[in-house]
Amino acid sequence: MLHSRHILCRLTTSAVRPHCFASTLVLAEQIDGGKIAPVTLNTLTAASQLKQDVDCVIFGAEKTNETAAQLQKYNNFNIKKIFIAENAAYKGLLSEAVTPVLLDLQKKNNYTHILGGSSTFSKGILPRLAALLDVQSISDITKVIDKDQYLRLIYAGNAILKLKSNDQVKVITVRGTAFEAAKEGGGSGQAQVEKLDASPTNDLSEFVSREVQQSERPELPAARIIFAGGRALKSKENFKLLYDLADLFPGQATVGASRAAVDAGYCANDLQIGQTGKIVAPDLYVAIGISGAIQHIAGMKDSKVIVAINKDGDAPIFAMADYGLTGDLFKILPELTEKLKQK
Repeated sequence: MLHSRHILCRLTTSAVRPHCFASTLVLAEQIDGGKIAPVTLNTLTAASQLKQDVDCVIFGAEKTNETAAQLQKYNNFNIKKIFIAENAAYKGLLSEAVTPVLLDLQKKNNYTHILGGSSTFSKGILPRLAALLDVQSISDITKVIDKDQYLRLIYAGNAILKLKSNDQVKVITVRGTAFEAAKEGGGSGQAQVEKLDASPTNDLSEFVSREVQQSERPELPAARIIFAGGRALKSKENFKLLYDLADLFPGQATVGASRAAVDAGYCANDLQIGQTGKIVAPDLYVAIGISGAIQHIAGMKDSKVIVAINKDGDAPIFAMADYGLTGDLFKILPELTEKLKQK
């Protein structure tokens, strides 16, 4: 019986490739203006480590062709096909609208691995998809060991879990800071683009509006430099000290905060970095007036260089820092700002 099944598989490889060979589907995220979300590039790197054919799927209300054209440039990541699903119903990219179409695509192509970045978009869709497929969702992986085994952080990053999944379909979110962003290839081949002929039906939710705070500073996950402030800044007005520093590095630097600073009302909650906030890994992370609680460390410990400024020389943040400065931040920051302006 097994021998006959093996022969049938070999005879039908040209028509039913996905049913016989392992393949990966990457849920590519489209952001404003039809651009690819940076975390998608990290996800492509993770997908390439599975060493199998890769397809991508893009959902959007508009400009999906432009997004697909950007993905085609990454022809060194074994991308065979790019599916695009464009419909006004995808405005807001609600999981209730996207998941049924993604489920139908999986049933047609029988992927063994479905990957997405650890973003609000993917985290809203992939666990729902996993439930419909009756498999266990695997979240926030930091390393691919092989096609069945992965690493992920647990206990706020204090322990590393090695897990093995025996599910026929692995539904995975990828921690972007743990994988290098994909680089455009120099080859001549391009992935085939195919439109999905699907009309989404969503009677469960409706996209009303999104309020976006416009800023010339980059988003936290994309910033090369982050100046993060804690409760020691004492007020919302004092956070201006951090903004003054960030403005000296236009297009590269932004401001973040600890949970304590956010809870105290010093800044907006979208600036929170940590276990219950955003995960970042900039080239330079400057922790100002942050003690270094374990929940905060979980969100920034992958930063390339960490600098700590704190008046308490025994603060836990100094154990993580590459460079430390003990002193009054209200004296240090103005002096630092003036020195940088002279440069």
